[in-house]
Amino acid sequence: MADSETVPTETPLQLIEELVRVNRDSSKGFTEAADEVSEDAIAKLFRSLATERTALADELSKYLVSTGHEMESAGSMLAYVHRTWTNIRAKLNGGDPYVLLIEAERGEDHIKDAYDKALRETHVGSPMCDVLLRHYSCIKAGHDGIRDLRDAYKED
Repeated sequence: MADSETVPTETPLQLIEELVRVNRDSSKGFTEAADEVSEDAIAKLFRSLATERTALADELSKYLVSTGHEMESAGSMLAYVHRTWTNIRAKLNGGDPYVLLIEAERGEDHIKDAYDKALRETHVGSPMCDVLLRHYSCIKAGHDGIRDLRDAYKED
């Protein structure tokens, strides 16, 4: 095999499983952040993103079930640690929106990276590629909205 060839380290179903996991982790993180943030508008945004991420995870889960793939139901340890860190920072900073937006963007970077990886390993033009591209546009919009909000709070 030539050095320029790459071998996927995960199967396509494992990549989809990881997307289910990161979407569920994201939903939990947004729900917890919504409970901590001191501004209602940001809490509403976080709850909306949590609902969206649950829907994305559910869609991918249905696909996995249709293939007969069984996945673990647990979230990732990394996400648990990140949510715990976010909760600690929020409590120490009194639900400061800027602090929670920083952590939310960090989580958004992670989910965006997971979708980038899955898209690189998915055949262009396949039905799953179309699904992942649609999901990615939602993820990117959420990421960019949080980043813009974070920047607006930073300027205040």
